[in-house]
Amino acid sequence: MSARRFDRALVRSVRRAAEIPQSDVASALGAADSTVAGWELGSSVPDQEKLPPLATVLKKPLDELFPRKGLPDLTDLRCDAGLYRYETAAIIGTKSDGPVAGAENGIRHLKARYLSALADAYGVTVEQVERAQERSFAKARGEDAEQEAAGTAQVETPPGTLAEKLTFLLERSYPSGAAPSDEEIAKAVNTYAGSQVITAEKVAAVRTGTEGSDAVAPVVLDGLAHFFGVTRMYFEADDAVAQTVYEGLHIMLAARQGKVGRIRARGLGPEGLSADALTILNELATEFERKTDPDAKQ
Repeated sequence: MSARRFDRALVRSVRRAAEIPQSDVASALGAADSTVAGWELGSSVPDQEKLPPLATVLKKPLDELFPRKGLPDLTDLRCDAGLYRYETAAIIGTKSDGPVAGAENGIRHLKARYLSALADAYGVTVEQVERAQERSFAKARGEDAEQEAAGTAQVETPPGTLAEKLTFLLERSYPSGAAPSDEEIAKAVNTYAGSQVITAEKVAAVRTGTEGSDAVAPVVLDGLAHFFGVTRMYFEADDAVAQTVYEGLHIMLAARQGKVGRIRARGLGPEGLSADALTILNELATEFERKTDPDAKQ
């Protein structure tokens, strides 16, 4: 998460300037005097959940006393409300904090009925909770979650059209400047098909959206899937299928960059990734690790 910065010297200076004894700070936060002394000495730091009440007792704005770089994820919103995770169970009316823990760790999205309760408890809007949740999932995928456009956070959505899907693969699967050309793609697809089924000009038209998927023969889609190393389902129009494959691609791309280890469900709806999809992705991740790590067991 984008943790707030704790500056012990600043805290000590502000407290002394306000003539607030350490014992008063400790009492207000429900901590021992020695704990507060340790924070100011640098032998320990307070939990992020303690920073809001600490700012309150020192009579300073939270953002001023404990600045944070970037936008908040779900954990940040909870900590900014001064709440520990175990306390969220009562807020959403569940026996445990599992739903919140799963969302904060980028494993499973929060159910819609939990969003309003958490927004009220965190002192934010439902929309802010939803955006923070997407940042938590982006972080779990090893991505940079901070996307700003005209001052508004933008959450990336799965590619919908065939052109968008091809663009996603070309931009995300290859190093800068190393993506294949339209000619190379056409040649590979024709080789796969065993005859000329597409030209470089047609590839360009499909890639730019001039021609839609309805103008592309199934064998071409099969060839594209083979060339890019993705499942044929990725090019299907079904949104649910596209979302699942898209999420899997995100995870695999992160694995290639060494940003994730074991693949887990990432919250695609209430059920997450299917067991079959998880099995396939885990096998691919294991194979990738074996091929890239000479010391890995065969």
